[in-house]
Amino acid sequence: MGYRINHLGRLLAHALNQRIAPLGVVPGQFAQMLALYERDGLTQRELCELVRIEQPTMANTLQRMERDNLIHREPDPADGRRTRVVLTGRARDLEDHLVAAARDVNAIATGGLSGDEISAFMSTMTQIINNLEAADHRPGPDNTEQP
Repeated sequence: MGYRINHLGRLLAHALNQRIAPLGVVPGQFAQMLALYERDGLTQRELCELVRIEQPTMANTLQRMERDNLIHREPDPADGRRTRVVLTGRARDLEDHLVAAARDVNAIATGGLSGDEISAFMSTMTQIINNLEAADHRPGPDNTEQP
């Protein structure tokens, strides 16, 4: 099962990349941009938690996004020690194109499936994700809680 899910993820990322690369965006930036479209001005830590990637990976991704004029960082007005990640005007201008690209890929991927089949697939994926996330936090022989 894991191999098929991984293969599906790679195929989806490739199809998305073909559509968004001409816009100067790569799939590794896509989740961060979607999160910021929904809630601009998150901290780096909040972004890490939301898109579920590790801090070093996020730091590298944000550096590239800043270099590509997709984000800039601003001091938090409430706490000068923190910075907020803010989308640039260029990134805002890309929102409709990026969302359309993702919808296009999803439509291709689910072609030939009924609405009920798509709903069942999404529900099953959500349950598998929830199961694995719960198991990751459960003490056990390979996952002992640390004090």
